[in-house]
Amino acid sequence: MKNHPLLTILALFAFLVAARAENPADFTVGSALDATKFQLSKNRGKVVALHFLLKTECPVCLRHTHDYAALAASTPDVLHIFLKPDSDAEIKAWAGKISKENLKDTPVIYRDPNAKLAEQFGIPDGYKFHGQTVHFPALVVLDGSGQELFRYVGKSNSDRMKTADFTAKLAEKTGVK
Repeated sequence: MKNHPLLTILALFAFLVAARAENPADFTVGSALDATKFQLSKNRGKVVALHFLLKTECPVCLRHTHDYAALAASTPDVLHIFLKPDSDAEIKAWAGKISKENLKDTPVIYRDPNAKLAEQFGIPDGYKFHGQTVHFPALVVLDGSGQELFRYVGKSNSDRMKTADFTAKLAEKTGVK
């Protein structure tokens, strides 16, 4: 199948935006489910995987969140932070649909109001999904000092980094398996 010119242009644009973006040195996000807060500077020394999930109802995001939450049990030196730009009520309803099968802990879903953190990390928007324009799904992995190790920006709601690819890339970059 031949690449569509528009997809090539979008991929180039996403790369250029990400290359120009300067990731925030610190940030705090709150859970949509309870009073849990995550602050990057309080988690120095740990690898942090930021999962930027799509706004709106996304069944692929449910499976992605479940799969990475299951992986979290075998990678204790990696914190998986799941971020959605929806309202607290929308996130609570959505999170209730995450399968509990093979999960040690229910994943905490943090709120990224108006996708501001996604913007700060240079995650491109413009993806048309369920009648809305949203940011593309993305994974940004930070090392123990908060510096970016690698990122993966999907081209659609079903384009996500597989857990096996994540584990291999993490091992390549840090030696963590």
